[in-house]
Amino acid sequence: MSDSEDDDIPQLSSHALTALQEFYAEQMQQTSPGGDDKYNIGIIEENWQLSQFWYSRETALCLAKEAAAAAGGCGRIACVSAPSVYQKLRELQEDFSVYIFEYDRRFAIYGEEFVFYDYNTPLDLPEKIAPHSFDIVVADPPYLSEECLRKMSETIKYLTRGKILLCTGAVMEEEATKLLGVKMCKFIPKHNRSLANEFRCYVNYDSGLDRET
Repeated sequence: MSDSEDDDIPQLSSHALTALQEFYAEQMQQTSPGGDDKYNIGIIEENWQLSQFWYSRETALCLAKEAAAAAGGCGRIACVSAPSVYQKLRELQEDFSVYIFEYDRRFAIYGEEFVFYDYNTPLDLPEKIAPHSFDIVVADPPYLSEECLRKMSETIKYLTRGKILLCTGAVMEEEATKLLGVKMCKFIPKHNRSLANEFRCYVNYDSGLDRET
């Protein structure tokens, strides 16, 4: 095919592409399971191209309980690229509010609690998300890179009133401490699939995760 023929192929504008993505998300919402089933870990399959690796049920439950305890009664919790924790929090059905910040629009099945999020534009958030409006932020950067952690750190510091629960690779310890003032916990998170890199949890407050062995 010649270059002139390539030029004749219609291209979607960014606005049209966004509209198409929203349409697919709405279709997913209509056809996805309802009720409590939609909060089951694995109801939305991992997409390895987006570096998605879900926690084990035990780890997700442990992190969800930790976040709920840290937020306190009627607290607000933000789950940034941590859908397994969000799902477990919703299963707990306790007295708190929780939002899921995700790039993957399949998670739009969670309605008003879903916030589209791209770590490359860390502060591009909807007006309803006010600065320092969450008691704790649970974050799991999708990539083990300084750039990804640095950009997501901007989001974390914008959202939190103080408390941070970060889950990332052990190799990111120095950067995590420098960017967010967090320290590594004794608790070791597990995933449904074995990963090549060791993962750890980091917090900046007195956490029950640091009493785990």
